[in-house]
Amino acid sequence: MMATVSTGRFAPSPTGDLHLGNLRTAVLAWLWARRDRGGFIVRMEDLDRVTSRPEFERSQLADLEALGLDWDGVVVRQSERFDRYHEVLVDLEARGLTFECFCTRREIAQAASAPNGPATSGAYPGTCRNLSEARRRRLRDEGRPAAIRLRSDHRCTVFVDEVLGERSGCVDDVVLRRNDGVPAYNLAVVIDDVAQGIDLVVRGDDLVDTVPTQALLREVLGAARARFAHVPLVMSERGTRLAKRDGAVTLADRHAIGDSTSAVLWWLLASIGVELDRDLAHASPRELMTSALDLFDRDRLPREALRLTDEFLARPLPDGDATNRN
Repeated sequence: MMATVSTGRFAPSPTGDLHLGNLRTAVLAWLWARRDRGGFIVRMEDLDRVTSRPEFERSQLADLEALGLDWDGVVVRQSERFDRYHEVLVDLEARGLTFECFCTRREIAQAASAPNGPATSGAYPGTCRNLSEARRRRLRDEGRPAAIRLRSDHRCTVFVDEVLGERSGCVDDVVLRRNDGVPAYNLAVVIDDVAQGIDLVVRGDDLVDTVPTQALLREVLGAARARFAHVPLVMSERGTRLAKRDGAVTLADRHAIGDSTSAVLWWLLASIGVELDRDLAHASPRELMTSALDLFDRDRLPREALRLTDEFLARPLPDGDATNRN
């Protein structure tokens, strides 16, 4: 059967150096796309202009290149695409698919915890969905900034994730633009994925719950549904997300304790089921990635989170060691 040729992507936020979990996802996303001779895009999701830094973008791109990853075209930055996000919001408003929401987080939390609040914990209670124009005008006159929400009608969907299998979920009236004027993640990522022809999304399984919303947004933008593959995360031994406090978690950290880039890459590949030939123990990262293309098997991907012990994060890996993963 002919393989499906898709365009994948890796889209980090430049708010810090990439850790082992981020690098593992990048390697996996590259392999998944390139294995079938598909395209691969890198995008910087720098909507948060307070915490995003050019130096982190530079270090992240340098790490990807050091691991032997390449990408097609220029790196797109979301901070440079606000005009496009605004155009889409104007179109959605004209089609009656959005509404202004003047609620504060506290008001939403209080409404959700009320006896007759929404059945789903954390769901938007619909307070502003059907406000009259007069009421909206009064709230604006009071200086209450409005977020823009999707009028979702709480549609539910079933989808098949290529790692997790069949999943389902319903779409809340999610925020599309925050009350400070910044586009929300779900809106920006879908607009950019559609614009860049992304139809293969490989990312951490902490984002699987966003699929119904993103599928609906792709539909209203007139785009076909994307393929999704959500992979288990890399965690600390305490079951928390990796952080600097856990030890040598970035490529620079691993270098500092004696690891070569190839040794780190060898370990990353082994952790997703790619067992390289020992003859490649001293190959360059690019050579390792080229060899990994022929060995990558989606069926061998782990289905559970990978926990790294403090001991593991404190000691170097021997070059070409594909077994020392605990």
